[in-house]
Amino acid sequence: MGRKNSKKKKKDRHTTREQMVKGILDITRSGMGFVSVETLPEDVIVRPGDFNTALHGDTVRVKLKEEGEHGKRRQGIITEILRRKQTEFLGRMQMNDPRPPARAATNGDDPVGRGFGFFVAETDRPMPDIFIPRQNFNGAKDNDRVLVRLLEWEKDGKRPVGEVVSIMDEGDSNEMAMKEILLENGFPIEFPEEAKEEAARIPDTIPDSEAKKRKDVRDILTFTIDPIDAKDFDDALSFRVLKNGNYEIGIHIADVAHYVEEDTALDKAAYEKATSVYLPDRVNPMLPEHISNELCSLRPNEDSLTFSAIFQISPKGQVKQHWLGKTVIHSDQRFSYEEVQEIIEAKEGLYAEQILVLNHLAQRFRKQRFKNGAINFSSQEVRFKLDENKKPVGIIIKESKEAHQLIEEFMLLANRTVAADLSKIKLKNKPIPFPYRVHDNPDEEKLIPFVAFARKFGHKFDTSSPDAIAASFNQMLMDVHGKPEQHVLEQLGIRTMAKAKYDVENIGHYGLGFENYCHFTSPIRRYPDVMVHRALQQAIENNLYIDKKMAEKCKHCSERERAAMEAERAANKYKQVEYMKNFLGEEFEGVISGVASFGFWVETVEHKCEGLVSINSLLDFDEFKLIETDYCLVGQRSGRKFRMGDKVWIKVVAANLTKRQLDYEWVVTGGLKDKKTKDKDNNEPIL
Repeated sequence: MGRKNSKKKKKDRHTTREQMVKGILDITRSGMGFVSVETLPEDVIVRPGDFNTALHGDTVRVKLKEEGEHGKRRQGIITEILRRKQTEFLGRMQMNDPRPPARAATNGDDPVGRGFGFFVAETDRPMPDIFIPRQNFNGAKDNDRVLVRLLEWEKDGKRPVGEVVSIMDEGDSNEMAMKEILLENGFPIEFPEEAKEEAARIPDTIPDSEAKKRKDVRDILTFTIDPIDAKDFDDALSFRVLKNGNYEIGIHIADVAHYVEEDTALDKAAYEKATSVYLPDRVNPMLPEHISNELCSLRPNEDSLTFSAIFQISPKGQVKQHWLGKTVIHSDQRFSYEEVQEIIEAKEGLYAEQILVLNHLAQRFRKQRFKNGAINFSSQEVRFKLDENKKPVGIIIKESKEAHQLIEEFMLLANRTVAADLSKIKLKNKPIPFPYRVHDNPDEEKLIPFVAFARKFGHKFDTSSPDAIAASFNQMLMDVHGKPEQHVLEQLGIRTMAKAKYDVENIGHYGLGFENYCHFTSPIRRYPDVMVHRALQQAIENNLYIDKKMAEKCKHCSERERAAMEAERAANKYKQVEYMKNFLGEEFEGVISGVASFGFWVETVEHKCEGLVSINSLLDFDEFKLIETDYCLVGQRSGRKFRMGDKVWIKVVAANLTKRQLDYEWVVTGGLKDKKTKDKDNNEPIL
């Protein structure tokens, strides 16, 4: 009898577990909630009364209700908030008593708190007002636009409670826009007080006792190479020639894990962000500036604590041996990419001999990498030239040159060496959970339309194997270099690829052509690198343990990386719109970068600014229909085609900053006259 009851209880518990699912809450403008769950074919409906304090974008646990009528979507109740997407919000204060607080009449003490306020968030998704006690006003007044942090919200129906973090400058629309972009993608503007206090308490000096525990490479020539405006330098190279004629090259990485200990407030804040976010006019750092720009930054003429991969490499580029471990370094010089590029091209300058050897080796590694199946997608970076008010006054197109490739190749060498070493380690005959950086083989179905499209430009593809696909991609990229369709084919090609991500399952990195790969070289700005440092140190000390949450951490870091990319894309779009507002009514040459049933997108050749040509604006010319397989719009009477990669002339007709949207019109007779557009502000061609 007892046994039967026990089985029944176990069965009940199992059934309950099956009814609990995890997902992300999407609240529509009407207020209805939908939770997307990986294991279910359809979203789960959650009514507003069943949110239980969850907000849009939160990761939640949902209890499924009994199955309803056949064909109807499942409904659920949110039982737990696993992770809030946002804890800081922009909006306005509403005071219940806007008068100043009363002062004690007799002894002139501090103001006596009286009254309270409510914060009304500026959002297109319904959310409750946040109660702000007077002691949390922090100087805010009635109707001020403020940034508020959610402090607590009990499930018993009580209102959410918050505090004013800062008062916004209403006249600074750019500041508002950038902060809004960060917040809507789940990146808080400020660090928690406890995390800031922990960072401030870390000593600035390196104790001798710590330096003595490490390999001392302070006497070896060491330098950093970074963007000219970089503030955090998390990697350095050291170089010396050995007696046997080989080169000893060290890749030294800031030892962030030494300063950021596991499970501290600082560590938790860094994990929540998981990445720094780089917007055109600012960095939203993963770590407080005291750590990212000072303690862990490998600044010149200072000793620094690092985690290093030190290689012995022959003049022909063969890696003879390597060593991984903790070091103390002293950077002799801080170079910008531009300075190193100048040295490479002129073959003279400070440390020219060493830089030229490093560049020679890097180019050898690069050539071998592509020979082994890596895909050579070129990277064009668009940067904005900003004035003192952060307004864009020019656009600079930056391309990867040999100075960038020098650093890239040595970072790749360090990353794959660390991953390869750790992939061999086992605990209880099982590989240890480790945050690999993986990239899957291309999806054949996604590849078919791209191959057909590329063929229209004269490019052949062999899809018989992943290696053949990579070789075909490289041939196409070589053939298309410098042609109008280059950017379009590159972008479409990238879209056909799987997305790189962090995962405990080591499936290799297809795009780089590596069997083993991880991120070890940027711990100031990426949390997975911090996890790699910790795992590597455990392996060195032979103090391994199984992190059962590693898969979950990898997924979280991948999600945060995608959110950062969305934020960066949105901020770049805002700046593009802000810049193109200066050119309303002007005409430019562009390349069609996308097509849809409602129009086509054009990216200007000069500025790389993308806008939409609406199909409605073409009605006077013809009626156009989308041909999906050909990536084009076709005129029903004229037969005129607008195909991805085609060059067209457009006129800038609208620039909407609120929607971050540019509207163009097709210019039928564009390009018939001389159209050398000048930068309005400095009367020079845009770089």
